[in-house]
Amino acid sequence: MEQNQKKTIEEALESDGVYVSTTSGVSMWPLFADRRDTVIISPVKGRLKKYDLPLYKRGDRYILHRVVKVLPDSYVMLGDNCMQKEYGITDGDLVGVMTAYYRKDRYGTPQRIAYRIYVRFWYHIRGIRNLIKRVYWRLTRKKGQKNSL
Repeated sequence: MEQNQKKTIEEALESDGVYVSTTSGVSMWPLFADRRDTVIISPVKGRLKKYDLPLYKRGDRYILHRVVKVLPDSYVMLGDNCMQKEYGITDGDLVGVMTAYYRKDRYGTPQRIAYRIYVRFWYHIRGIRNLIKRVYWRLTRKKGQKNSL
């Protein structure tokens, strides 16, 4: 590979066995802040489990969202800061899975008890969070704007 050529995520996982990158976007807030936190992605080994955090590809975009349901032939995903579930993600869409992370300068793994408590708590209060988001949106939108939710 030429010196100035970048590896794709898939190539990095294949050759190095790991991919490290900062996060981008707000879909996984409050766990990860946009362009502040770092995730360590490893190759997927077997089927994912509920609450795993895979990196998958939709078109040309890479997405890091949580598995909220495992189906026989696919997964249902949801970002921690999202309201809509995403259906139909298959094993063929998966690029890797998060195995560790840095929030600010603190290292963590999905095996830590604090992480596991956060994941379950945050997922189970999603109905309340979505209601608060909808009420906030309705109270702050300008008159005449259409509801995009």
